[in-house]
Amino acid sequence: IAEDTIQRFTKATGIKVIYEPPYDSNETMYAKYKSGAVNYDVLIPSDYMIEKLISENELLPLNFDNIPNYKYIDESFKNLAYDPENTYSVPYMWGTLGILYNKEMVDEEVDSWDILWDSKYKGKIVMMDSVRDAAAIALKRLGYSLNSTDKTQVDEAFVTLVEQGPLVQAYVMDQVKDKMIGEEAALAVIYAGDAVYCMEENENLAYAVPKEGTNFFVDAMVIPKTSKNKEAAEAFINFMNDPEIAFNNTDYIGYSTPHTEAKTMLDEEVRNNPA
Repeated sequence: IAEDTIQRFTKATGIKVIYEPPYDSNETMYAKYKSGAVNYDVLIPSDYMIEKLISENELLPLNFDNIPNYKYIDESFKNLAYDPENTYSVPYMWGTLGILYNKEMVDEEVDSWDILWDSKYKGKIVMMDSVRDAAAIALKRLGYSLNSTDKTQVDEAFVTLVEQGPLVQAYVMDQVKDKMIGEEAALAVIYAGDAVYCMEENENLAYAVPKEGTNFFVDAMVIPKTSKNKEAAEAFINFMNDPEIAFNNTDYIGYSTPHTEAKTMLDEEVRNNPA
């Protein structure tokens, strides 16, 4: 989130916000929320976690009369599988899962997840400390759906991840950026938004989406049933979709925006960047 977003919201509405910086994973966020330690008014989970929260009856339906800026969300980001009736969520950012690699340290084409199992890069591979994404990579590499619930397929994917273990330098989340910018590793699994940031910091880095397929993810804003300030939460979600605010947020963090107006405000070089 852009550094001045919260201050601008408070100035515009008088509503004070307690903001917690992003958790390292959806699972960490889920555990904190379910513990009841904090009564959140807005959460920003990823698609599969939103689907889980809906199935557990943990989210409140949104009153879109209070979110008129929803009109700026591109139609291709509506009616998606995790919230098919657009009842509970408003998309915030989206992206892909891929491989960030150092062109000076990797001499072959990076077009397959297989390279993360290549023993010549032992100790130079960084994987994500994420159940969803690690499983997705292993399943897609084997030719299966990344959403597979077939026990045989999931077990096979698990075995391949165990086999890969000795080649891996580290299992991390945000630390991947420092490792790749500092050229501590040759290959890393990363989200596209973080890849864009890394490539801006180190010209030797490039990003690839493997041919087997990958995770196309959406992070979206939702209101949990524990909220005691639902209208204020909807005011915040609406503010986040003000064109100028939406632009500032995507421009600041480097992730892709589902906001039609914010996208047009980005530099042409950014808009046309494949990553």
